[in-house]
This record gives sequence, structure tokens and C-alpha cells, in this order.
Amino acid sequence: MSLSYTLRESFSGFRRARLSTAFAVFTLWIALILLGLFVIFSVNTQRLVSAIRSRVEMEAFLREPLEPEGLRRIERSISSTPGVDSIQYISKEEAARVFEHEFGDNVYRVLSFNPLPPSIKIFLRNDYTTVPRARQLFERFSSIAGVDTVRYRSDLLEVIDTRSSIIDRVTLGVGSFIMLSAILLVANTIRLAIYAKRHIVRTMELVGATAMFIRWPFLIEGIIQGFLGGVLAAGVLYLTIERFTHFLSEDVAAFVHMQAWFYAAVAAGGVILGLLGSILSVSRFLGPNLNR
Repeated sequence: MSLSYTLRESFSGFRRARLSTAFAVFTLWIALILLGLFVIFSVNTQRLVSAIRSRVEMEAFLREPLEPEGLRRIERSISSTPGVDSIQYISKEEAARVFEHEFGDNVYRVLSFNPLPPSIKIFLRNDYTTVPRARQLFERFSSIAGVDTVRYRSDLLEVIDTRSSIIDRVTLGVGSFIMLSAILLVANTIRLAIYAKRHIVRTMELVGATAMFIRWPFLIEGIIQGFLGGVLAAGVLYLTIERFTHFLSEDVAAFVHMQAWFYAAVAAGGVILGLLGSILSVSRFLGPNLNR
């Protein structure tokens, strides 16, 4: 198979169907921009969810009186539990200082004694800050001898799990719809190119040209359309995001900023969508019976 012939025939499709080709590239461009925005939204949503999850902690309040050996036993039991990242012991005196810092009043001015129990703050690994796993840890810590009660923000975890699940489903559904639309559009453009060359294709079949010799120009045409749409989309996303982040604070800009791989992935995604669309069209209109 001649490479020069394949490329020449591929580009001839652009000349024969300029309007449909331009429309396919334009639609791929729009589709990839929308997909890119959805990816940015999804990635940053997951970052935000992870940041919120990292702040979820448990606190085990201990029974009194508390002996040093009993405290060490409880700490070993908690820290050795899978899912625990680290622990921090809060004595009665430290609890009183926290109370004064948060409520602006000294507990000894209100009462003649310190009623606040000692506790152990438990910091969890991110993959354990889900409702089912947190509940398992809650039951495990509550059963440890010497632990009075365990508290954590179960309501916050339930909201995070519910909302993140909804966002994931919506993002997946919309993203799939956009990708399917782009693939079908490329397939339709390639179908028009095949129809325009139907007499040439028939002649090539009669003189014994192989199936791949006939198909490759149409496949490459789809790849080129996808590449053009992908590069244009990556460029627009890069310029828009880089300019947009200048108006944001550094903390917020760190969430919006995307690495170079993202823009390369957008361009590569255009090539993949273009190839899938051309394969779909070639398989249907230059089917398996070609040359048979």
C-alpha cells in the first residue's frame, strides 16, 4: 500500500466535502471543549470531596479514672486498626483549653471542677472516610474497653457520599452522550465521503484492490478530523483556563489549574473519537463482504 496515495486520498475527502468536514471538525471541537470542561469539573469536584473527607475525624472519649497502662492499651488498639492514619491524645487540661478557645470561657469559671473527659482524636485514611467504613470503625472503637463514647460527623459523610455519587452519575451520563454524538457525527461525515467515492470504490473492488487499501484513506480522514478538533479544543481550554486563573486567589486557582497531560489527553481524545467514528462508518458502509 502506497503511503502517499493513502494520504492523498484522505485529503481528497476534505476537498470533496468541505462543508461537512468543517462541520464535523467544528462539532468535535465543541464536543471536546464540553468534555474537557466536564473533566475539569469532575476532577476538581473529587479534589474538593477529598479535601472535605480529610477533615472528617473521630473522637473517642475515655472513661475515668484512666491509668497510664490503660491509655497505652487503648492507643495501641486504635492505632493498629486498619484505616487509622494517626491519633492524638487530648488530656482533660487540653480539653479545657480547647473549650476556652472555642467558647471564649474558662470551664473553671463556670464550674468548680473540670467535667471534660480525656479523649483520643482519630484521623482516618481518605479511603476509609465513607459511610459504611466509618460505621465499621465506629463500632470497632466503641467496643474497646475503656472507651465511653465515639463521635464523628456521620451526617456530613452521608451528604458527601450522596452528592458525590449524583455528580459522578450526571457527569458520566452527559460525557457519554457528548462522546457518542461526536462519534456519530464523524461517522456520518465519513459516510458522505464514501458515498462521494462510491464509483471509485467499486472500480477498485473490480480490479482487485484489498479491503484495507480501500478503507485506510477513510480511516485516516477520520483521524485527521479528530486531530484538528482535539488540537483546537486543547488550545481554547488552555487559553481560557490560564486567563481565568489570573482572576482567582492562589488557593482556588490551584484547584482549577490543570497539568499539561490534560491538554495532551484532549488532543488525543479527538484522535480517538475521529478514529472510532471512521471505523463505525467504514464497518457499516464498506462492510466485511468487501472483496468477497
